[in-house]
Amino acid sequence: MQRSVPLFPLNTVVFPGLAVPLNVFEDRYRALVHDLLRINDPTERLFATVAIREGYEVGERIGQSVHRVGCLLQLLHAEEHEDGSFSLETVARDRFSLLSIGAADPFLSAEVELLTDTSSPAAQARAPRLVELYEEYRGVIAEVRGHTTYPSPIPDDATYLAWVLAATCHLQLADRQQILEAESTEQRLTMLERLIAMEMRAMRAVPSLPATEIARTRWSPN
Repeated sequence: MQRSVPLFPLNTVVFPGLAVPLNVFEDRYRALVHDLLRINDPTERLFATVAIREGYEVGERIGQSVHRVGCLLQLLHAEEHEDGSFSLETVARDRFSLLSIGAADPFLSAEVELLTDTSSPAAQARAPRLVELYEEYRGVIAEVRGHTTYPSPIPDDATYLAWVLAATCHLQLADRQQILEAESTEQRLTMLERLIAMEMRAMRAVPSLPATEIARTRWSPN
């Protein structure tokens, strides 16, 4: 399924089903928010986000500077401030493949094709092993840092488990992007097992290595 939606590039990777708070202060993205708020059906207040591949402001090279797989975001709540900026509450929904980018004034638009996700009994059967590995990972972080704030309990559903751990674990943007682009839950679980094991080996080898928490501040790429 294809559709045209406003485009809001971010300097991070987001995953389906997860909350994404945003601060909006640049004029073009303020205009995007005002446009969304004019839509009567809240479920249709949708815009696209993709991770910026290089740089902070994508500028004229946006077509070459962003990743091609991203997520639709649904605007849940917008708080406008005195200076005209917004604090947004959004939730990530479907994954998509970016087909093209339009530079229509005053904000960017994107033609996207929605992607389907596949899961299987085999993927669900692997989930408990990943949960065990993640709990071990939390233990290593607690040893290194003296405490851990990573969430527990964690989801039982294999698909959502993959998204939560991909967002929570200390992973490079490129690794998160590969997980987002994977075509099945089983592939994501395999990738996460490998990446979490690598991260634990690194922390144990170099105890002073910082295990950075996922950012819990409001993302603001503009």
